[in-house]
Amino acid sequence: MQRRTVLFTLGKDTPEAAVAAAAEAARDEQAYLACLLLDKLPGRPYFILGTSAFASAAMPEDWIDRLNAARTSAQSRAAAMADMLSRCGCAGDAQYAVCTGADMRLHAARRAKTCDIVQMAMGLRHDGEVFREALHGALFQSPAPVILNGSPFASYERVFLAWNGSLPASRAAHAALPYLRKAREVVIGCFDPDITEQRDGEDPGTDAAAWLSHHGCTVTVSQYPDSGAEIGRFILARAKEAGAGLAVMGAYGHSRLREAVFGGTTRTMIEQTELPVLLAH
Repeated sequence: MQRRTVLFTLGKDTPEAAVAAAAEAARDEQAYLACLLLDKLPGRPYFILGTSAFASAAMPEDWIDRLNAARTSAQSRAAAMADMLSRCGCAGDAQYAVCTGADMRLHAARRAKTCDIVQMAMGLRHDGEVFREALHGALFQSPAPVILNGSPFASYERVFLAWNGSLPASRAAHAALPYLRKAREVVIGCFDPDITEQRDGEDPGTDAAAWLSHHGCTVTVSQYPDSGAEIGRFILARAKEAGAGLAVMGAYGHSRLREAVFGGTTRTMIEQTELPVLLAH
């Protein structure tokens, strides 16, 4: 897993220690660390009603000053990160953007398109808009997988692959191959499988197991009928029950005009912080 390019996405409140830890791990793996600092615009313009049939936008008097201050702060932080990367001997760069949520998606996607994997900084969830928009852009507008709650440089003894035969699940499995090959055991979990010739076949998961076995993986297949539980919580519970250090699954969602929207199962796995998870779409 050496010589990869890792996109490390962070916010203005991400501590320096987190950036330093990512840089040291990347250096040890001879990886390139592309840091992307994102921040939202300071205070949105508000709307007032006029005498005409249309409302008009009112700009706070100090809004431009606050925007310039935010950009100056982000620029200074990016420069400091670039300097830190150089001092610790880690190949990498640092970019920044202070923008709307839609533009965050574009920035994250553009940078992720030339990276092997995306790591969301721990604690970025505290800035909900930045976390949601950056994650959505990287997942759904780039081919790169995203890892949450863990490091892309870690090794995991047991990996849980949530499998339903879909394209996102297949892409996630392909993206996770470096981790699957190094794991002592891979557990394939098939949830509420459709055991028909047209859908999942008589023995769901065995095709994925055969493929991974050819890669040298030790594979166990488990089939879970519908329990009535929310599927995301069910996946999390079964992964923990199997003793997995990493869960791998396909991601689902869509984008509205002004916001990123995740599917229910994907949202559950994104919001949880108990288990590292690798997602791909």
